[in-house]
Amino acid sequence: MDKTKLDAGLLLGGRALMSAIFIFAGYGKLAGYAATQGYMEAMGVPGGLLPLVIALELGGGLALLLGWQARIAAFLLAGFSVVSALIFHFDFADQMQSILFMKNLAMAGGLLYVTAVGAGAFAVRREAEPEVAL
Repeated sequence: MDKTKLDAGLLLGGRALMSAIFIFAGYGKLAGYAATQGYMEAMGVPGGLLPLVIALELGGGLALLLGWQARIAAFLLAGFSVVSALIFHFDFADQMQSILFMKNLAMAGGLLYVTAVGAGAFAVRREAEPEVAL
């Protein structure tokens, strides 16, 4: 198999896997809107931000999946992942919260890769190649 096609397929697969968590989370927040809003407020985050969170998770997740403005979507989702890790998962005494904290950081790392290299060939809108060779 041609390395270029393999790389394009791997980038598509990576985008699909990373986007899934945001798409499903955004949909889950819509389905459980009141409960999610209450949880946010209990954690000190204004519940009025929930529509923005849902828009970022669903919109950014779909943009990442489709490869439309993938660098921008990935950068925003990476920042969101770090911020949400710090707000919601910073309890290292709780093993599950520690795992979720590290998961968010790992997701941010993968998203920063997409920010650097772009969506690849299999995308709705192919972006310019990065200026640096990786």
